Amino acid sequence: MQLNDWKNKGEYFDYKGHQIFYVQAGQAAEHLVLVHGFPTSSWDWYKIWQPLVDQFTVTAPDMIGFGYSAKPKKYYYNIHDQASLHEALLTKLGITECHILAHDYGDTVAQEMLARFLDRESKGDQGLKIKSVCFLNGGLFPETHMPRLIQKLLISPLGALVAGLMNQKRFNKRFSEVFGPDTQPSAQELHDFWHLIELNQGQKVGHKLIRYMTERKVYRERWVGALQKASIPLRVIDGPFDPVSGRHMTVRYQELVPNPDVVLLEDGIGHYPHVEDPEGVLKAFWEFIETLL
Repeated sequence: MQLNDWKNKGEYFDYKGHQIFYVQAGQAAEHLVLVHGFPTSSWDWYKIWQPLVDQFTVTAPDMIGFGYSAKPKKYYYNIHDQASLHEALLTKLGITECHILAHDYGDTVAQEMLARFLDRESKGDQGLKIKSVCFLNGGLFPETHMPRLIQKLLISPLGALVAGLMNQKRFNKRFSEVFGPDTQPSAQELHDFWHLIELNQGQKVGHKLIRYMTERKVYRERWVGALQKASIPLRVIDGPFDPVSGRHMTVRYQELVPNPDVVLLEDGIGHYPHVEDPEGVLKAFWEFIETLL
């Protein structure tokens, strides 16, 4: 699939006066929501898209500040708001229950969505029912998240300057560092990823989006607690070579989460397993889902 084909599949909905891009396909009764990572977009899922659509009705938005969605300069970007964006989209589409597959920043959004579901469940309130969550590499625990230099710079007082200076060459170098040695992104992939970031000058809000690193510390009890108290099936599928949230993150997961379900992919797979090893991700995901359906 080409990037332009992906764009042509999409639609937009209004969220707080901003246009949010999403792609939906499939005819199945079971719904799957894909929650992408930072700094990329729903395009990340393109290698596993069709197999998922063959089994689910799949919905994949670009969160605000990402991809083809609006990237307002004056906006308070935060995880709670991104969770609300997903809930608003699902409400618009008439989806009342779903499975979630998330990655990176999207893991944290999914944790907040899970926490809200558990809150509603405990009170007997109505709302979105989450049936399962599958996490790919991401900062589920702030204490195991190993940010890259560019992330540290973006969240520093120099963040706005650093974001403004980001270009294709710098992006290519930094982004490639989180991939495995034998699964590096192609020149075309790098071009597409960067295009979606710089679209509508999106690189200039990177220092605002990166606030999630602080939020993970502030809301650690709530978001880690959601994993520990979850009343639904959870699985982690992890690229162990990832320097940000690889094998070391799964060790912590197994320490803290009851009955941990963790699948480690081949040793050389890095931070973007669905791009680097789509077959491995699909195999582990289907094994998880087949126990539920």
